[in-house]
Amino acid sequence: MPACRMCKQNYPQSQFISGNGPRYQVCARCGIEHGLADPAETPQFYSDEVLNARLSLYTRRHLPWASVLMGWILFLSIGRGIELWSGLFFGVLALSSLVVPVLHFMGSARFRAELSRITP
Repeated sequence: MPACRMCKQNYPQSQFISGNGPRYQVCARCGIEHGLADPAETPQFYSDEVLNARLSLYTRRHLPWASVLMGWILFLSIGRGIELWSGLFFGVLALSSLVVPVLHFMGSARFRAELSRITP
């Protein structure tokens, strides 16, 4: 993969702006920051608002999985030693382990629709 001349990062060829001279081998972000390209002519550039929206969308999509995984880790490490709460904790974890994959599968169309709306 080629490297940007300005920031020295490796990107796929699709992330570079086209042109010769000062625009040669410059990524979209550096091209916009240094005035070599306009945001309208670089569709591969993600602005900070788009990046934050995508991060929020992916976080909302995968947070239930992380929560269930963290819950199982906590239950297996310290949760079994608590007499009254271990049964309740296990019940909640077992129920959430069954519900989270179903909700993840059912929300995939909405996730793809929101992702296509956000992606430039």
